[in-house]
Amino acid sequence: MDEDSQETRLFAAFERHDEFVAAQNTLLAVDLFVEPSREEEDVELGCNQKLIMIFGEYQEQSYLLDPYLESLVSPVAECLRRYAITCVNARGSQSSSGRVERLADLLHNYIKFRGFFPHEVSDLSIALDFIRLPSGPVKDLSQWGLRYTVLLWLSLICRIPFDLQKFDDATRSGETANAIELVGKDRLNMAGLEREGAATLLARFYARKDTKQQFSSFVEWSITVFHSSDIILSIGVLQVLCELVKSGSSEQLQAFTQQFLEITDTLEQSATLASNTLVRKYRTKLLSRVALRLMPPNISRSKLTCNNETINGNIDDDDEDIDVPEEIDTILESLFKSLQDKDTVVRWSAAKGIARLSERLPSDFSSQVLETILGLFSIHSVAGASVYDTPAIAEATWHGASLASAEMARRGLVPTAALGSLLGWLSKALYFDIRKGAHSIGSNVRDAAAYVIWALARAQDPDSFSPYARELAQWLVSVALFDREIHIRRAASAAFQEHVGRMALFPHGIDVLRKTDFYAVSVRRNAFIVAAPQVAEHLEYRSYLIDHTISITLRHWDVAMRELGAQALRRICELDLKTLGLECASKMARFLHSVDVSDVHGALVALTGISEAYRARGSEENLSNRQKIFAFIAIVPQDAVMSPRNGLVLAAACDLIASSLTLQEVELQEKSSVPHWKRIIDQGLRHRSSSVQQAAAAAMATTNSMYGVLDALDSGLDDYTMDERGDVGSWVRMVCIQGLASIFEDLFRVSGNIPDFANYLPAQRYHSVIARILRQGVERLDNVRQIAGQCLLRLFRMPLPTVPHQEEWCIKGSELLMKLDTSDTMTSWSVGEWLFPKAVELLSIQEYRQPLLTGLIHSVGARTGSTHRPASLSLVSFAQGLPLSSDDSGYSLSELCDDLTECAQGRTTSNAVVVPVLQTFNMLLEADVLSRLSSVGNGPSKLEKLLNIATRNVQRLKNVQRVQESMKIVVNLLVVSSVSKSSSERIIDFLSHPYPKIRTSTAEYLYTFIQSRDLGWEADEAVDELLLETEWYVFEIVSPFVLQIADFVTGLRKACK
Repeated sequence: MDEDSQETRLFAAFERHDEFVAAQNTLLAVDLFVEPSREEEDVELGCNQKLIMIFGEYQEQSYLLDPYLESLVSPVAECLRRYAITCVNARGSQSSSGRVERLADLLHNYIKFRGFFPHEVSDLSIALDFIRLPSGPVKDLSQWGLRYTVLLWLSLICRIPFDLQKFDDATRSGETANAIELVGKDRLNMAGLEREGAATLLARFYARKDTKQQFSSFVEWSITVFHSSDIILSIGVLQVLCELVKSGSSEQLQAFTQQFLEITDTLEQSATLASNTLVRKYRTKLLSRVALRLMPPNISRSKLTCNNETINGNIDDDDEDIDVPEEIDTILESLFKSLQDKDTVVRWSAAKGIARLSERLPSDFSSQVLETILGLFSIHSVAGASVYDTPAIAEATWHGASLASAEMARRGLVPTAALGSLLGWLSKALYFDIRKGAHSIGSNVRDAAAYVIWALARAQDPDSFSPYARELAQWLVSVALFDREIHIRRAASAAFQEHVGRMALFPHGIDVLRKTDFYAVSVRRNAFIVAAPQVAEHLEYRSYLIDHTISITLRHWDVAMRELGAQALRRICELDLKTLGLECASKMARFLHSVDVSDVHGALVALTGISEAYRARGSEENLSNRQKIFAFIAIVPQDAVMSPRNGLVLAAACDLIASSLTLQEVELQEKSSVPHWKRIIDQGLRHRSSSVQQAAAAAMATTNSMYGVLDALDSGLDDYTMDERGDVGSWVRMVCIQGLASIFEDLFRVSGNIPDFANYLPAQRYHSVIARILRQGVERLDNVRQIAGQCLLRLFRMPLPTVPHQEEWCIKGSELLMKLDTSDTMTSWSVGEWLFPKAVELLSIQEYRQPLLTGLIHSVGARTGSTHRPASLSLVSFAQGLPLSSDDSGYSLSELCDDLTECAQGRTTSNAVVVPVLQTFNMLLEADVLSRLSSVGNGPSKLEKLLNIATRNVQRLKNVQRVQESMKIVVNLLVVSSVSKSSSERIIDFLSHPYPKIRTSTAEYLYTFIQSRDLGWEADEAVDELLLETEWYVFEIVSPFVLQIADFVTGLRKACK
């Protein structure tokens, strides 16, 4: 059975009686003094859980158990009675705490479920002796349920009219009464149900005729407790007083009225006690009940409505005989103050107390009470201001005033003359929603306001409500449909239903109720998008729902509310789009000037919805209306749209462009009504948020600008953004690769229908993109290479465009690309060992060379061995096979050196570019590839240029990796005869570098280089000692060796000739 059907299921009888009895008998059959085995424990726990589940099922229909209640509870109570007798008679006997706890839990559920517990006078000594056992089971801290049950057992016995002295010893009069009082007092300082049980026991104890005299001493003891500021004990004492004032006799309590009022003053003056919520709650409850004891019930006013003039006249005559004690004014003043308390339970208690007391007061007096309640609404209100201008501190006051108004209305204490004023405040309370930080406050005020309206329907006459019916119906419907909280929507729906059923004044009441019933408004999306347009079909509600959506929902602090509000407004406008569309759009445009981002965002999403409605209908007139809506974008300040922080506004603006942009606006270019609309889209494409990017992409798609799309995707291939997550720009690059491939496939497929295809997609532009995709295919990230390879091979295999000179769009190097085809292999482009030996051969294709070389350089400089090693070996192997100088048909080592140098010279300030280039040169030098250039005419000049790139401003460079790679180039060039002199002179720059790490690594690398390379001479011991023994990391030690280092460099240069 699903949850919903379980919640709504109604029973006709106690259908699970037999099952319940069987489970209960299993628990009662056990021996409480024997510990169960594991199997027995599992069975007993299962039975206990079954009983709790059945109790829960019948909680709302507990009366179905009444025919069986005595037969069910009596065996349980008898089991407890036998157990208590055994414990008293056999003191010190050990029992099973688990089994006793389950027995007490079962009794507790009966008490909670139906408040029934079999008891008789003879049980007094048993229960009293049992709870007073010095080492009995009630002393176990875990047995709170047992203690609570026994305390209630004693309290029930105290209600029986018998003389307690019958249980006293002949020589100790009052022993039993004192014992009961001590048991109760000892447990008043325990938190939880035990304290409530003790309070109930003491209240019923002091209410007895034979113990009344002891109540006086209890009151005096209570005052000392309150002066001690013991919060836990004070709460227990207050519970006793509240319970006794409620159920005790008037004669007994009137003598203590003044003391009760003094107690409430003491509680208010104690900062410690007044700060506790429960203390304030019970203080309020005590005041209310004392006041009710001072005022006799006014039977003539009970359950009467306030609009019947004949009845009111009779009541006024009877009121003249009512004498109101002076204490009532003081108590009411305190209760009005409690209505503004910060905690709901205190306000709720004060509201009920005021209404109950007003029911007993004369009519004039109760009218003044209502006026005072309504006056609370105005405490924090400013004339002419909306409820949204109310300070957050007003929440408690408005909630308390609403609760009190509801309780007054329920009892028929709202006269017709005050109805208009009350409804005026309720019209604001229904929309009480004040932003506070990242959330809002006021849902309790709105809930209470709906409660007031519901209560009014049950007590007022239809004639008195007739002037307000239409407005009230509109208020309730708008809240039932558009409030953020589910319980508020349900409360408003319930109030609407109550009025429809009792007064039949609301327009189309039954039909609207069907559309806004409990289930229809339970799901927010359904309430906004389905129910609201259905209700708006009735003209009496349509304009009000539109105004509510525009002025409240679309300005709400919650983004989801604004977005749903925009959808709801669109659905409502579609009922009469010709009339409502531009009218609502013009109203929303006023909010585009606002400094509040929420207002601007709400206006934009609403305009988007209306524009989409126009676009769905088509026609020239609707096209013109879309242009008018598009022009509203110019109203929004550009700073508000372009700010990186306002991603919501930017996304909404892009959505509005996508829905309202027309071909005429695109053709107008800078003369468009919104000249900066392209910049908005561009900003959206650059934004960090993916949702903003998607909105901008949708807007871009509507522009039908192929160059714009290609430019955006092409530029995305250069996104190498890095953050704490790594190369996040790779996500952009992969998506752009896939987007470019898809565009080219689509264009080639429809190329025959595109006039002047060569200008629409020039072959040169196409090959430029292919080269840049190929660059991604040889870069350092495996997943990027995989995506690039798949897309590149898709483009390679697809048919050429059906246009003249189609061969111009054929990808170059088809034979080389066929080697990279993975369709017949189990490998992929993500495997570097397979890819790079084949990919380097594409360097021979001039159109793709520079981007491809850039990608290979980055892979050579990669930190992962699976990419760095195969890329390095493949490039070295390829370079070794190149001729020194170029002929007309191929690539040469000289050109490779020029291309590498050009990569570095173009961006000398970028370490991300220069460092990989230097690493590539070092790799080629260490493989002795570039030494051959010395024999070429312009070869030495190329190597000299490389040396200059490596050593330029080396003393001022901050990047350690770049300096180290430069140092390696200088050392590696020592063996190249054409530049050995220049390189040897530059070594001193590194051996005397300001960074200790550079000096140390230079000495180590130079020593390793001398020892491992065949230089044609043997280094003497002085050179080895200088390189190995010098403490290069201490600059003060290195400085004196400058001359010695210079001599070393001179010798080194001569040796390398």
